[in-house]
Amino acid sequence: MSRSVHSVGCVGVVGAGAMGRGIAQVAAAAGHRVLLGDADASAVARALAGMATALSRDVDKARIERRLADEILSRVANAGEVLYSVDAFAECDIVIEAIVESLDAKRALFRRLEEVVGGSCILASNTSSLSIAALGGECRHAERVVGVHFFNPAPVMPLVEIVPAITTANEVAARAQSLVESWGKIAVVAADTPGFIVNRIARPFYGESLRILEEGIADAATIDWAMRQLGGFRMGPFELMDFIGNDVNFAVTSSVFESFFFDPRYRPSLTQRRLVEAGWLGRKSGRGYYDYADGALKPTPIEEDALGHRILDRVLAMLVNEAVDAVNMRVASPADIELAMTKGVNYPRGLLSWGDEIGPAEILRRLETLQSEYGDDRYRPSPLLRRRVREGRALLA
Repeated sequence: MSRSVHSVGCVGVVGAGAMGRGIAQVAAAAGHRVLLGDADASAVARALAGMATALSRDVDKARIERRLADEILSRVANAGEVLYSVDAFAECDIVIEAIVESLDAKRALFRRLEEVVGGSCILASNTSSLSIAALGGECRHAERVVGVHFFNPAPVMPLVEIVPAITTANEVAARAQSLVESWGKIAVVAADTPGFIVNRIARPFYGESLRILEEGIADAATIDWAMRQLGGFRMGPFELMDFIGNDVNFAVTSSVFESFFFDPRYRPSLTQRRLVEAGWLGRKSGRGYYDYADGALKPTPIEEDALGHRILDRVLAMLVNEAVDAVNMRVASPADIELAMTKGVNYPRGLLSWGDEIGPAEILRRLETLQSEYGDDRYRPSPLLRRRVREGRALLA
Protein backbone atom coordinates (compact mmCIF):
# COMPACT_ATOMS: atom_id res chain seq x y z
CA MET A 1 0.00 0.00 0.00
CA SER A 2 3.03 2.27 -0.05
CA ARG A 3 2.27 5.55 -1.83
CA SER A 4 3.49 9.06 -1.08
CA VAL A 5 1.27 12.07 -0.45
CA HIS A 6 2.46 13.44 -3.80
CA SER A 7 0.82 10.52 -5.59
CA VAL A 8 -2.65 11.54 -4.38
CA GLY A 9 -4.39 12.83 -7.47
CA CYS A 10 -8.12 12.33 -7.07
CA VAL A 11 -9.92 12.99 -3.79
CA GLY A 12 -13.44 11.69 -3.28
CA VAL A 13 -15.87 13.27 -0.83
CA VAL A 14 -19.17 11.57 -0.01
CA GLY A 15 -21.70 13.85 1.64
CA ALA A 16 -22.42 17.30 0.23
CA GLY A 17 -23.54 19.05 3.38
CA ALA A 18 -21.62 21.91 4.98
CA MET A 19 -18.72 19.70 6.04
CA GLY A 20 -18.43 17.76 2.79
CA ARG A 21 -18.60 20.93 0.72
CA GLY A 22 -15.89 22.51 2.84
CA ILE A 23 -13.59 19.50 2.63
CA ALA A 24 -14.05 19.36 -1.14
CA GLN A 25 -13.12 23.04 -1.39
CA VAL A 26 -9.98 22.53 0.74
CA ALA A 27 -8.81 19.61 -1.42
CA ALA A 28 -9.54 21.49 -4.65
CA ALA A 29 -7.71 24.58 -3.40
CA ALA A 30 -4.67 22.34 -2.82
CA GLY A 31 -4.73 21.36 -6.49
CA HIS A 32 -6.50 18.01 -6.39
CA ARG A 33 -9.20 16.77 -8.70
CA VAL A 34 -12.24 16.25 -6.46
CA LEU A 35 -15.36 14.13 -6.87
CA LEU A 36 -18.28 15.20 -4.66
CA GLY A 37 -21.28 12.91 -4.26
CA ASP A 38 -24.32 12.55 -2.02
CA ALA A 39 -27.32 10.27 -1.54
CA ASP A 40 -29.35 13.25 -2.79
CA ALA A 41 -28.07 14.37 -6.20
CA SER A 42 -29.61 17.82 -5.73
CA ALA A 43 -27.48 18.29 -2.61
CA VAL A 44 -24.33 18.21 -4.74
CA ALA A 45 -25.68 20.93 -7.02
CA ARG A 46 -26.53 23.05 -3.97
CA ALA A 47 -23.06 22.43 -2.53
CA LEU A 48 -21.36 23.51 -5.74
CA ALA A 49 -23.50 26.65 -5.85
CA GLY A 50 -22.66 27.35 -2.22
CA MET A 51 -18.96 26.86 -2.93
CA ALA A 52 -19.16 29.28 -5.84
CA THR A 53 -20.85 31.85 -3.60
CA ALA A 54 -18.24 31.44 -0.86
CA LEU A 55 -15.35 31.77 -3.31
CA SER A 56 -16.93 34.85 -4.92
CA ARG A 57 -17.17 36.38 -1.48
CA ASP A 58 -13.45 35.70 -0.99
CA VAL A 59 -12.76 37.39 -4.32
CA ASP A 60 -14.84 40.42 -3.33
CA LYS A 61 -12.86 40.69 -0.11
CA ALA A 62 -9.56 40.41 -2.03
CA ARG A 63 -8.61 37.17 -0.26
CA ILE A 64 -8.06 35.38 -3.58
CA GLU A 65 -8.04 36.31 -7.25
CA ARG A 66 -10.97 35.48 -9.52
CA ARG A 67 -8.71 33.28 -11.66
CA LEU A 68 -7.84 31.12 -8.64
CA ALA A 69 -11.49 30.90 -7.54
CA ASP A 70 -12.46 29.68 -11.01
CA GLU A 71 -9.65 27.11 -10.97
CA ILE A 72 -10.79 25.74 -7.61
CA LEU A 73 -14.37 25.37 -8.84
CA SER A 74 -13.23 23.71 -12.05
CA ARG A 75 -11.47 20.96 -10.08
CA VAL A 76 -14.66 19.82 -8.30
CA ALA A 77 -16.79 17.41 -10.31
CA ASN A 78 -20.30 16.23 -9.51
CA ALA A 79 -20.20 12.51 -8.76
CA GLY A 80 -23.98 12.56 -8.60
CA GLU A 81 -26.26 10.40 -6.52
CA VAL A 82 -24.39 7.68 -4.59
CA LEU A 83 -27.31 5.89 -2.98
CA TYR A 84 -27.10 2.95 -5.38
CA SER A 85 -23.68 3.30 -7.00
CA VAL A 86 -20.26 4.54 -5.87
CA ASP A 87 -18.52 3.57 -9.11
CA ALA A 88 -17.57 7.20 -9.74
CA PHE A 89 -14.99 6.96 -6.93
CA ALA A 90 -13.11 4.00 -8.44
CA GLU A 91 -10.04 6.05 -9.37
CA CYS A 92 -9.79 8.01 -6.12
CA ASP A 93 -6.66 7.79 -3.96
CA ILE A 94 -8.59 8.78 -0.84
CA VAL A 95 -12.33 8.96 -0.16
CA ILE A 96 -13.51 11.03 2.79
CA GLU A 97 -17.03 10.42 4.01
CA ALA A 98 -18.97 13.27 5.60
CA ILE A 99 -22.44 11.71 5.68
CA VAL A 100 -24.98 11.45 8.49
CA GLU A 101 -23.46 10.61 11.91
CA SER A 102 -24.72 7.01 11.88
CA LEU A 103 -22.47 4.01 12.44
CA ASP A 104 -24.62 1.76 10.28
CA ALA A 105 -24.75 4.24 7.38
CA LYS A 106 -21.00 4.87 7.43
CA ARG A 107 -20.18 1.16 7.66
CA ALA A 108 -22.45 0.40 4.72
CA LEU A 109 -20.82 3.13 2.65
CA PHE A 110 -17.29 1.87 3.37
CA ARG A 111 -18.27 -1.69 2.46
CA ARG A 112 -19.57 -0.44 -0.89
CA LEU A 113 -16.57 1.77 -1.52
CA GLU A 114 -14.02 -0.97 -0.95
CA GLU A 115 -15.67 -2.97 -3.71
CA VAL A 116 -14.73 -0.33 -6.30
CA VAL A 117 -11.63 1.58 -5.13
CA GLY A 118 -8.05 0.45 -5.64
CA GLY A 119 -6.01 -1.41 -3.05
CA SER A 120 -4.02 1.66 -2.00
CA CYS A 121 -7.05 3.96 -1.58
CA ILE A 122 -7.55 5.37 1.92
CA LEU A 123 -11.08 5.30 3.32
CA ALA A 124 -11.37 8.22 5.74
CA SER A 125 -14.19 9.25 8.03
CA ASN A 126 -14.97 12.79 9.12
CA THR A 127 -16.90 11.47 12.12
CA SER A 128 -16.67 13.61 15.24
CA SER A 129 -17.26 10.88 17.80
CA LEU A 130 -17.89 7.42 16.34
CA SER A 131 -15.39 4.58 16.79
CA ILE A 132 -13.00 4.27 13.85
CA ALA A 133 -12.42 0.61 14.75
CA ALA A 134 -16.17 0.02 14.47
CA LEU A 135 -16.31 1.80 11.11
CA GLY A 136 -13.55 -0.39 9.68
CA GLY A 137 -14.49 -3.55 11.53
CA GLU A 138 -16.74 -4.90 8.79
CA CYS A 139 -14.43 -3.96 5.92
CA ARG A 140 -12.24 -6.63 4.36
CA HIS A 141 -9.28 -4.28 4.70
CA ALA A 142 -9.78 -2.41 7.97
CA GLU A 143 -6.16 -1.31 7.82
CA ARG A 144 -7.06 1.33 5.22
CA VAL A 145 -9.75 3.00 7.38
CA VAL A 146 -8.75 6.09 9.39
CA GLY A 147 -10.43 9.07 11.03
CA VAL A 148 -9.77 12.46 9.43
CA HIS A 149 -11.91 14.89 11.43
CA PHE A 150 -12.18 18.44 10.09
CA PHE A 151 -13.80 21.32 11.95
CA ASN A 152 -16.53 23.56 10.57
CA PRO A 153 -16.07 25.57 8.41
CA ALA A 154 -13.37 23.36 6.93
CA PRO A 155 -11.85 26.01 4.61
CA VAL A 156 -11.31 28.32 7.60
CA MET A 157 -10.63 26.14 10.65
CA PRO A 158 -6.98 25.00 10.69
CA LEU A 159 -7.27 21.84 12.80
CA VAL A 160 -7.73 18.26 11.62
CA GLU A 161 -7.77 15.31 14.04
CA ILE A 162 -6.09 12.18 12.61
CA VAL A 163 -7.56 9.15 14.35
CA PRO A 164 -6.03 5.73 13.67
CA ALA A 165 -7.93 2.71 14.98
CA ILE A 166 -6.16 -0.31 16.42
CA THR A 167 -6.67 -1.85 12.98
CA THR A 168 -5.33 1.12 10.97
CA ALA A 169 -1.97 0.59 9.28
CA ASN A 170 0.68 3.02 10.51
CA GLU A 171 1.44 3.93 6.91
CA VAL A 172 -2.19 4.89 6.26
CA ALA A 173 -2.32 7.19 9.29
CA ALA A 174 0.99 8.77 8.26
CA ARG A 175 -0.23 9.30 4.68
CA ALA A 176 -3.46 10.88 5.89
CA GLN A 177 -1.57 13.21 8.21
CA SER A 178 0.92 14.21 5.51
CA LEU A 179 -1.90 14.84 3.07
CA VAL A 180 -3.89 17.21 5.29
CA GLU A 181 -0.70 19.00 6.31
CA SER A 182 0.07 19.52 2.62
CA TRP A 183 -3.35 21.22 2.47
CA GLY A 184 -2.11 23.77 5.00
CA LYS A 185 -3.90 22.22 7.96
CA ILE A 186 -2.59 21.58 11.48
CA ALA A 187 -2.87 17.85 12.17
CA VAL A 188 -3.01 16.33 15.64
CA VAL A 189 -3.08 12.60 16.34
CA ALA A 190 -5.84 11.34 18.65
CA ALA A 191 -6.53 7.92 20.11
CA ASP A 192 -9.68 6.17 18.91
CA THR A 193 -11.65 7.03 22.05
CA PRO A 194 -15.09 8.69 22.30
CA GLY A 195 -15.01 12.32 21.16
CA PHE A 196 -11.31 12.07 20.23
CA ILE A 197 -9.57 15.20 21.62
CA VAL A 198 -11.81 18.22 21.11
CA ASN A 199 -15.28 16.75 21.54
CA ARG A 200 -14.16 14.91 24.65
CA ILE A 201 -12.38 17.76 26.41
CA ALA A 202 -14.96 20.40 25.43
CA ARG A 203 -17.93 18.62 26.99
CA PRO A 204 -17.79 20.53 30.33
CA PHE A 205 -17.91 23.87 28.49
CA TYR A 206 -21.50 22.98 27.66
CA GLY A 207 -22.38 20.48 30.37
CA GLU A 208 -21.23 22.44 33.41
CA SER A 209 -22.72 25.65 32.03
CA LEU A 210 -26.04 23.83 31.69
CA ARG A 211 -25.77 22.63 35.30
CA ILE A 212 -25.17 26.21 36.46
CA LEU A 213 -28.25 27.29 34.47
CA GLU A 214 -30.40 24.46 35.85
CA GLU A 215 -29.39 25.29 39.42
CA GLY A 216 -30.50 28.88 38.92
CA ILE A 217 -27.09 30.34 39.71
CA ALA A 218 -27.24 32.44 36.54
CA ASP A 219 -29.20 32.69 33.32
CA ALA A 220 -27.82 31.86 29.86
CA ALA A 221 -26.99 35.47 29.00
CA THR A 222 -25.01 35.95 32.22
CA ILE A 223 -23.10 32.69 31.77
CA ASP A 224 -22.27 33.64 28.18
CA TRP A 225 -21.12 37.08 29.33
CA ALA A 226 -18.86 35.57 32.02
CA MET A 227 -17.21 33.10 29.66
CA ARG A 228 -16.69 35.76 26.97
CA GLN A 229 -15.79 38.82 29.00
CA LEU A 230 -13.91 37.24 31.89
CA GLY A 231 -12.73 34.01 30.26
CA GLY A 232 -11.84 35.37 26.84
CA PHE A 233 -13.82 32.74 24.90
CA ARG A 234 -15.06 33.96 21.50
CA MET A 235 -18.58 32.73 22.18
CA GLY A 236 -20.38 31.76 25.34
CA PRO A 237 -21.62 28.16 25.69
CA PHE A 238 -25.28 28.94 24.99
CA GLU A 239 -24.50 31.15 22.01
CA LEU A 240 -22.25 28.39 20.69
CA MET A 241 -24.80 25.61 21.23
CA ASP A 242 -27.40 27.69 19.36
CA PHE A 243 -24.86 28.24 16.56
CA ILE A 244 -23.88 24.54 16.33
CA GLY A 245 -27.47 23.35 16.70
CA ASN A 246 -28.84 21.96 19.93
CA ASP A 247 -29.76 18.72 18.19
CA VAL A 248 -26.17 18.25 17.01
CA ASN A 249 -24.63 19.18 20.36
CA PHE A 250 -27.04 16.94 22.27
CA ALA A 251 -26.37 14.03 19.91
CA VAL A 252 -22.59 14.32 20.36
CA THR A 253 -22.95 14.56 24.14
CA SER A 254 -25.25 11.53 24.21
CA SER A 255 -22.88 9.55 21.99
CA VAL A 256 -19.87 10.32 24.19
CA PHE A 257 -21.88 9.53 27.35
CA GLU A 258 -23.01 6.14 26.04
CA SER A 259 -19.60 5.30 24.60
CA PHE A 260 -17.97 5.92 27.98
CA PHE A 261 -20.36 3.41 29.58
CA PHE A 262 -22.46 6.22 31.11
CA ASP A 263 -19.65 7.97 32.96
CA PRO A 264 -21.35 10.83 34.88
CA ARG A 265 -18.71 13.30 33.69
CA TYR A 266 -20.41 13.26 30.28
CA ARG A 267 -24.07 13.06 31.34
CA PRO A 268 -26.35 15.00 28.95
CA SER A 269 -28.68 17.72 30.16
CA LEU A 270 -32.46 17.39 30.44
CA THR A 271 -32.74 21.08 29.61
CA GLN A 272 -31.03 20.58 26.28
CA ARG A 273 -33.10 17.49 25.59
CA ARG A 274 -36.31 19.46 26.14
CA LEU A 275 -35.17 22.15 23.71
CA VAL A 276 -34.47 19.49 21.08
CA GLU A 277 -37.85 17.86 21.68
CA ALA A 278 -39.53 21.25 21.31
CA GLY A 279 -37.70 21.92 18.05
CA TRP A 280 -35.78 24.83 19.57
CA LEU A 281 -32.57 23.92 17.78
CA GLY A 282 -30.92 27.34 17.81
CA ARG A 283 -30.22 29.74 14.97
CA LYS A 284 -31.32 27.33 12.25
CA SER A 285 -34.82 26.99 13.74
CA GLY A 286 -35.12 30.60 14.88
CA ARG A 287 -35.28 29.71 18.57
CA GLY A 288 -32.96 28.03 21.04
CA TYR A 289 -31.62 29.43 24.29
CA TYR A 290 -32.19 32.77 22.57
CA ASP A 291 -34.98 34.03 20.31
CA TYR A 292 -33.69 34.86 16.81
CA ALA A 293 -36.94 36.22 15.42
CA ASP A 294 -36.85 39.67 13.82
CA GLY A 295 -37.16 42.28 16.52
CA ALA A 296 -36.59 39.85 19.40
CA LEU A 297 -34.72 41.39 22.32
CA LYS A 298 -31.66 39.59 23.61
CA PRO A 299 -31.74 39.26 27.41
CA THR A 300 -29.42 41.50 29.38
CA PRO A 301 -26.76 39.70 31.43
CA ILE A 302 -26.03 40.44 35.07
CA GLU A 303 -22.53 41.85 34.75
CA GLU A 304 -21.25 41.24 38.27
CA ASP A 305 -17.60 40.24 38.51
CA ALA A 306 -18.06 38.06 41.60
CA LEU A 307 -20.85 36.05 39.96
CA GLY A 308 -18.97 35.92 36.66
CA HIS A 309 -15.80 34.56 38.27
CA ARG A 310 -17.84 31.99 40.19
CA ILE A 311 -19.17 30.72 36.87
CA LEU A 312 -15.84 30.87 35.03
CA ASP A 313 -13.87 29.22 37.86
CA ARG A 314 -16.26 26.28 37.99
CA VAL A 315 -16.39 25.64 34.24
CA LEU A 316 -12.66 26.17 33.80
CA ALA A 317 -11.78 23.72 36.58
CA MET A 318 -13.82 21.06 34.78
CA LEU A 319 -12.20 21.83 31.41
CA VAL A 320 -8.65 21.72 32.80
CA ASN A 321 -9.40 18.45 34.60
CA GLU A 322 -10.71 16.94 31.39
CA ALA A 323 -7.57 17.99 29.50
CA VAL A 324 -5.35 16.53 32.23
CA ASP A 325 -7.30 13.28 32.19
CA ALA A 326 -6.93 13.09 28.39
CA VAL A 327 -3.17 13.18 28.94
CA ASN A 328 -3.49 10.58 31.66
CA MET A 329 -5.47 8.25 29.40
CA ARG A 330 -3.07 8.83 26.47
CA VAL A 331 -5.73 10.29 24.21
CA ALA A 332 -3.06 12.57 22.73
CA SER A 333 0.21 14.23 23.63
CA PRO A 334 0.08 17.35 25.82
CA ALA A 335 1.29 19.45 22.87
CA ASP A 336 -1.42 18.09 20.57
CA ILE A 337 -4.07 18.68 23.24
CA GLU A 338 -3.02 22.33 23.54
CA LEU A 339 -3.08 22.71 19.76
CA ALA A 340 -6.43 20.98 19.40
CA MET A 341 -8.25 23.20 21.86
CA THR A 342 -6.80 26.48 20.57
CA LYS A 343 -6.99 25.68 16.85
CA GLY A 344 -10.07 23.42 16.79
CA VAL A 345 -12.47 25.39 18.99
CA ASN A 346 -10.57 28.69 19.36
CA TYR A 347 -10.08 28.55 23.12
CA PRO A 348 -8.17 31.64 24.28
CA ARG A 349 -5.28 29.49 25.51
CA GLY A 350 -4.32 25.87 26.00
CA LEU A 351 -6.06 24.30 28.97
CA LEU A 352 -2.94 22.68 30.43
CA SER A 353 -0.97 25.93 30.40
CA TRP A 354 -4.06 27.75 31.71
CA GLY A 355 -4.26 25.25 34.57
CA ASP A 356 -0.58 25.85 35.34
CA GLU A 357 -1.23 29.60 35.43
CA ILE A 358 -4.10 29.17 37.90
CA GLY A 359 -2.14 26.53 39.80
CA PRO A 360 -2.78 22.77 39.78
CA ALA A 361 -3.45 22.85 43.53
CA GLU A 362 -6.17 25.47 43.04
CA ILE A 363 -7.80 23.43 40.26
CA LEU A 364 -7.74 20.38 42.56
CA ARG A 365 -9.25 22.43 45.42
CA ARG A 366 -12.14 23.62 43.23
CA LEU A 367 -12.93 20.09 42.08
CA GLU A 368 -12.76 18.59 45.55
CA THR A 369 -15.07 21.34 46.84
CA LEU A 370 -17.59 20.61 44.10
CA GLN A 371 -17.38 16.85 44.64
CA SER A 372 -17.85 17.29 48.39
CA GLU A 373 -20.84 19.58 47.89
CA TYR A 374 -22.63 17.51 45.25
CA GLY A 375 -21.39 13.99 46.00
CA ASP A 376 -21.28 13.53 42.22
CA ASP A 377 -18.57 11.55 40.47
CA ARG A 378 -18.64 14.02 37.57
CA TYR A 379 -16.35 16.23 39.69
CA ARG A 380 -13.75 13.59 40.46
CA PRO A 381 -10.22 14.92 39.92
CA SER A 382 -8.00 13.11 37.45
CA PRO A 383 -5.40 10.86 39.11
CA LEU A 384 -2.76 12.70 37.08
CA LEU A 385 -3.89 16.04 38.53
CA ARG A 386 -3.49 14.61 42.04
CA ARG A 387 -0.03 13.26 41.19
CA ARG A 388 1.13 16.55 39.70
CA VAL A 389 -0.02 18.45 42.78
CA ARG A 390 1.62 15.91 45.10
CA GLU A 391 4.89 16.05 43.15
CA GLY A 392 4.80 19.82 42.69
CA ARG A 393 5.03 19.43 38.89
CA ALA A 394 3.39 21.43 36.11
CA LEU A 395 0.47 20.04 34.11
CA LEU A 396 2.16 20.89 30.80
CA ALA A 397 5.25 18.80 31.47
